[in-house]
Amino acid sequence: MTPDITTVLVANRGEIAVRVCRTLRRLGIRSVAVHSDADRDALHVRVADTAVRLGPAAARESYLNIDAVIDAARRSGADAIHPGYGFLSENAEFAAACDRAGIAFVGPPAGAIRTMGDKITAKKAVSAFDVPVVPGIAEPGLTDDELVAAAPEIGFPVLIKPSAGGGGKGMHVVESAEALRPALERARREAASSFGDDTLFLERFVLSPRHIEVQVMADAHGSVVHLGERECSLQRRHQKVIEEAPSPLLDEATRARIGEAACATARSVDYVGAGTVEFIVSADAPDEFFFMEMNTRLQVEHPVTEEVTGLDLVELQLRVAAGEPLPITQDDVTLTGHAVEARIYAEDPARGFLPTGGTVVGLVEPSGPGVRVDSSLSVGSVVGSDYDPMLSKVIARGRDRADALRILTRALADTAVLGVGTNVDFLTYLLGTDDVIAGRLDTGLLDRVVPDYAAPDVADESLIAAATFRWASSWPTSEVDPWTVPSGWRAGGRRAPITVVVDDGTTRRVVTFSGTPADAVVTVDDGPQRSLSVSVAGDRVGVVLDGLRTTVTVVPDADSLWVTGAGGGRRLRVAAEVDLAEADAAATSDEIRSPMPGTVIATPVADGAEVRAGDVVVVVEAMKMEHALTAPADGVARVFVTRGDQVAVDQVLAQLRTDTTPDSTAKENAA
Repeated sequence: MTPDITTVLVANRGEIAVRVCRTLRRLGIRSVAVHSDADRDALHVRVADTAVRLGPAAARESYLNIDAVIDAARRSGADAIHPGYGFLSENAEFAAACDRAGIAFVGPPAGAIRTMGDKITAKKAVSAFDVPVVPGIAEPGLTDDELVAAAPEIGFPVLIKPSAGGGGKGMHVVESAEALRPALERARREAASSFGDDTLFLERFVLSPRHIEVQVMADAHGSVVHLGERECSLQRRHQKVIEEAPSPLLDEATRARIGEAACATARSVDYVGAGTVEFIVSADAPDEFFFMEMNTRLQVEHPVTEEVTGLDLVELQLRVAAGEPLPITQDDVTLTGHAVEARIYAEDPARGFLPTGGTVVGLVEPSGPGVRVDSSLSVGSVVGSDYDPMLSKVIARGRDRADALRILTRALADTAVLGVGTNVDFLTYLLGTDDVIAGRLDTGLLDRVVPDYAAPDVADESLIAAATFRWASSWPTSEVDPWTVPSGWRAGGRRAPITVVVDDGTTRRVVTFSGTPADAVVTVDDGPQRSLSVSVAGDRVGVVLDGLRTTVTVVPDADSLWVTGAGGGRRLRVAAEVDLAEADAAATSDEIRSPMPGTVIATPVADGAEVRAGDVVVVVEAMKMEHALTAPADGVARVFVTRGDQVAVDQVLAQLRTDTTPDSTAKENAA
């Protein structure tokens, strides 16, 4: 590595900051992390050689504060800044500020960022280099009338796209002329709100579209190579979920053509560094492809390219930023095997993929041949609503696509983030669908299979592990052996069965057991009596059920237990030796829980007020969206929060007393 770069500040957070630091350490380059107040104990801060505080939790006051980042680089002696992805990675002003400060920007020149950051300008630039673009109309300052007039010639369906920004905001597919004008009005509002620019353009919407992107790398000496393509069609709301390399769609001839088009795209703006050129390809005509946009940074999904090429893209970025020529030519690039990546998000698929959050109380991450994990997680990590909900990525490499899918499915089975709800089980479900297995992909596939998804039932082994763990841990084990206490299992023989109720938030299950830890019997609900032995060692519970052993991780968290073996981790509430009649009576109170971490912005209903079913009781804001939580039935509301309160996912915000007969009300008042 050239001595010109000795210290690199990583202007990012989370798993990409950890991943960049890994390469810096291997190359012997000093790493500098930056952090907001919310991230002061984050993993990326701990793995770097030094760290600098940027500011408060809000991104605009920390990670998006150009002056603060440049000042941190100066104070820490950094001679280069790696922007990762997101935040300032595609900000032309940030690249220019680095240049003015005499600090190498590990990315392309500001001019290339600026050109490719405007989709209209980008299409014009690549068209001049004979890169095919989607038919449409793209001119600065187009009015709604001009767009409406152009649509019939383009052909319906059309896709409305904002010229600025990304992430799917402001994008709308329109099927007919009648629906176009109101869709344009909505898209302008969204674009202005998200990007401060309401410029729109139209493209023909490609039917059965597949999202295929090509990784390029260019140096300052005129060399440009492509490193093959990635299939990114499995996405939701224009956000990628599963990515793979190479694409199962393309043949070798098309792969060479699309790669050359990507290199031409880079040459059109004198590109330097790592970039990704995104194309739309019709599944019905895989030999035709059209330029969509260029991402002037490293991509989240870059690991799958690394796995099939054997190259470290961050190392190549650093060498190019230091002024070195690329150490490879196009003939040196070969693709070996297949790689698939799954993104782990803090979200709840069973609740419409609403963001979750919390503190990581336990963590199980996979390992083994063909498995790679890029993660920002550790026990104690706090997942809030300040930043993107992506937590980590699990990547599998195999001999071929089927082998990679098999390895990834197994790796996800060994993944659990206890304390935070995730999409791990949904990813497993998605990978097992017939179309994904067969490689019949398009950008609408994920949304089509969502309605058939249901969260899995908690396995009996996990229920039993939670029941025995809670029962055992309720005794002071330093003084009393929990297995020999008078009211429980006894070494001398069986006593009256112990009944435990386990609630996963939607279903209540009853576990009854008796005997000794080494020799017990258990029933779940009204099922048959089964032989059981259990052992508890820290947070690991060994459950031998009818002779079959399973080890379950069980971690306490406030009034709940988190267990593995239930779709990547499940929160359970456990009540030992309960009076079921009392539990049934308590069920007349309906709880209103927060579906995500956020801030209470309104409580329209006063504590103790009568409400009707559907009345808004509490309004929570999270991820810049408002969520109105309504009464599920008529009753009397007890409200436990006030405006401005920070709330956690699944926190009880209000309770609705539905048993409001005169007798019950009088008894309650008398009490």
